[in-house]
Amino acid sequence: MEQIAIEQINGLALAYLGDAVWESAVRTHLLESGLTKPQQLHQTAIHFVSAGAQEALMDAMLATDFLTEDEVRFFKKGRNANPHSSAKHASLKTYHQATGFEALIGYLDLQEDHQRLHEVVAHCLALREAADDTAE
Repeated sequence: MEQIAIEQINGLALAYLGDAVWESAVRTHLLESGLTKPQQLHQTAIHFVSAGAQEALMDAMLATDFLTEDEVRFFKKGRNANPHSSAKHASLKTYHQATGFEALIGYLDLQEDHQRLHEVVAHCLALREAADDTAE
């Protein structure tokens, strides 16, 4: 998709796409890691796709120079969007950060730079796995 067209997509629409892309990546990762029982898959997926998990991933990426200026800009576009709903189990700040994370993933998907999308997803999966390992 052309950059000019991506620029015109609002942050919530990018987050809508990014949510699906991230969910699919997480599900694939969990299956590849050997999980097969539906209940176990669901419970483990929550540690990756919850608003709190997404906020933590964004905080970790923003604390380094991992993201490009454009990627940060699209994160902010999603974060600053005015949603018409709110999360049931998260603060407004967490919900906005998670929406920004999803917008970033949606932007990367629309960019069709599959290598960069894979790098960001792999980085996030590794960050999440490391966070789970230190929590145990």
